[in-house]
Amino acid sequence: MKVDHSLPLEYGTEQNRLNILGFWIFLGAEIALFGTLFASYFTLVDRTGSGPTGAEIFEITPVLIETILLLTSSFTIGLGIHAMRLGKAKAMITFFAITLLLGLGFLGVEIYDFIVYIHEGATLQTSGFTAILFLTLGTHGAHVTFGLFWGAFIILQVIKRGLTPETANKAFIFSLYWHFLDVVWIFIFSFVFLKGMM
Repeated sequence: MKVDHSLPLEYGTEQNRLNILGFWIFLGAEIALFGTLFASYFTLVDRTGSGPTGAEIFEITPVLIETILLLTSSFTIGLGIHAMRLGKAKAMITFFAITLLLGLGFLGVEIYDFIVYIHEGATLQTSGFTAILFLTLGTHGAHVTFGLFWGAFIILQVIKRGLTPETANKAFIFSLYWHFLDVVWIFIFSFVFLKGMM
């Protein structure tokens, strides 16, 4: 395997560059998935039937906490990649671990939100609005959950193998995934929660 040392470690081999390109293509499919969910949400947002509306169930405090946790995790994953490019494996692992803890905190608050919604009469069966709300938030939450496991496996690989072109490539691709989830959350925060509270 020929490594090009003029490029960052994660781009160092031809296979690594193809892996990153392939992942960008995969993210295109993810954009289509979330685009479909958002289109469905905008179609069903006013179909509340006898159930609660967004203004009745959304609370700004937990949503702000979720947003701060996820956006901070995007910053820490960036610091992790920067440390990786400097060859500082311990710092990279630390920043990745902080990222995963922030993601775990986000999930905890989201589960709390779901419990509150259900307590207030919003379930999958209540209305078109509540069904698409749970589906949209649940799909994003499932992606975050998957990311927590993926990130943990990357940390274990870096601990075991060190920083190699292969582990760096995996870590960088994971960071793209995590940033993507943060971008999706900004859309959820803006168009589901903020708009729903108005």
